Amino acid sequence: MILLLTVVLTIILMFIGAPIFVVISGLALYLFSANQIDLSAVIIEMHRMATTPILVAVPLFTFAGYLLSESGASKRLIRLSNAVLGWLPGGLSVIALITCAVFTALTGATGLTIIALGGILLPAMMRGRYPELFSLGLLTTSGTLGLLFPPSLPLIIYAIVAKVRIDQLFIAGILPGILLVVLLSSFSVMRSVQTKVPKTKFQLRDLFIAFKESIWELPLPIVVLGGIYSGYVAVSEAAAITAVYVLLVEVVIYRDIKFRELPEIMKKSMVLVGGVLIILGAAMGLTNYLIDAEIPMRMLDFFELHIESRFLFLVVLNVFLLIVGCTMGIFSALVVVVPLLTPIGQAYGIDPIHLGIIFLTNLEIGASLPPLGINLFISSIRFERPVLKLYTACLPFIAILLLGLAMITYWPWLSLVLIK
Repeated sequence: MILLLTVVLTIILMFIGAPIFVVISGLALYLFSANQIDLSAVIIEMHRMATTPILVAVPLFTFAGYLLSESGASKRLIRLSNAVLGWLPGGLSVIALITCAVFTALTGATGLTIIALGGILLPAMMRGRYPELFSLGLLTTSGTLGLLFPPSLPLIIYAIVAKVRIDQLFIAGILPGILLVVLLSSFSVMRSVQTKVPKTKFQLRDLFIAFKESIWELPLPIVVLGGIYSGYVAVSEAAAITAVYVLLVEVVIYRDIKFRELPEIMKKSMVLVGGVLIILGAAMGLTNYLIDAEIPMRMLDFFELHIESRFLFLVVLNVFLLIVGCTMGIFSALVVVVPLLTPIGQAYGIDPIHLGIIFLTNLEIGASLPPLGINLFISSIRFERPVLKLYTACLPFIAILLLGLAMITYWPWLSLVLIK
């Protein structure tokens, strides 16, 4: 009875617009008091989270991402991509996909990608004679395309909540992320050929100039991935190196950002970090109750009673996670749902790393899934187009992403081959 009242109360609070950390904190305190559980357990969980060594990577990677978003890095990345791929059929659409994926991975905030790059890429695609509906769908769904690439913030949060190795999760997301980019790029090239979008000529001089302009930002993936995968630096150390490197490049070398602008950028990035940490801290208390009340075990008993097939369980899991990704924020979904699903996934023989990639892929798709995906509303505001038009525009790209999700789900090799 208490659990039913809790679910109803949660739904009501969310519909009236209460902040997610207030909802989670209130539910945790209510459930603890209703079941006469010592409230100090909440404080203990918050302290344990605060002393997690990997947690320092969150503000550092976020700060580096916001520096890149405020600088001219996005324009240089687009210019370089255009010099390399612009001559291909549909080259600009592939450039948009790659740029959005890289930008989302670095910033960790999907809405920020649409806001920062949409104003550059949509006019460029219109000038390149791409159909408007195609362009809107591509840019809306690309807002989450980089969540599987390191150092994506959701990857770090999943690792903290699920208690898996972050370096392994970083590596596991690379091939599935590439698969999604390749599938969408193939579809984009095909549509560009069908609609007879004009190509541009390859210019070696343009490539040289674009490469020279981006020379200081190109080593970033090597700094992050190379350092972590080689074992020379920990994730927190890689985050510190990344933040210092980006600060020097954008402020001292390129001078895109003035010293007087740094406090405002720090404030913006730490507001996001603060929100994530508050949600994490509140959710840890709620998770503690759920585990004490054996809620995951009850869910597992229900699944085992009604679903024997691992194949069918994965179908149900994906449908559930798509709904979660469509209706909840990425960070709140991670801290609330992951503790419930991790033991169930292990009971069905699903590797926790593979489960993490499945989870994040669903959230990636759900953010653009009609009718409630957050990317749809952000794009509607950014591009000044009706939401219903964006529903239609996104459907072909959602279908492609669902195909990629099926391959990632039922082909664990994609996620695990590089870490075995």
